[in-house]
Amino acid sequence: MFATIYVPNFFLQAVVRHADISCSTPIALIDEQEAKPLILQLNQTADNAGVRIGMSPSQGLARCLELVIKSRSAAKEHALGNLLLQYAFSLTPNVEATAPGIWTVEFTRMDNLEQKVSSVVQQLGQCGVQVQAGIAPTPDLSFLAANLAQPVLQIINPDEFLAPLSIDILALPFQR
Repeated sequence: MFATIYVPNFFLQAVVRHADISCSTPIALIDEQEAKPLILQLNQTADNAGVRIGMSPSQGLARCLELVIKSRSAAKEHALGNLLLQYAFSLTPNVEATAPGIWTVEFTRMDNLEQKVSSVVQQLGQCGVQVQAGIAPTPDLSFLAANLAQPVLQIINPDEFLAPLSIDILALPFQR
């Protein structure tokens, strides 16, 4: 069995998790190193205000004057990645940092998987990190489950899980 630990908006969470910003504040993330910085990630409040990924910061501010623009921080991303890696290793030594904000864990023992993964998700929540996790027989299926989890979803029967899903769900990006 595999588990995917997924951090939605990983880059944004890395930057704002220690910031004294209300969760109701619209926030967008840019990469200042780019020649023409565009919004890479945003929180739900900014999305609800009409800000979209790919907009320039000035376009985002035109849609929402309260928008807070933050810049990516490699140091904060590295620190958050290390924290998540430590928690993933608390589950098993078989851990892969699959992509930014995504860790795939392979279990050799199958006892209490949902309970163990839920505990890690809860502990990360106490550290100020919003995490989703999926548990399934294959890594790809565990990634799909993690994207749909609220916050943990275990797939026992893949056919029953996949049958009602729209084909569009398979086009999930690695970062939303």
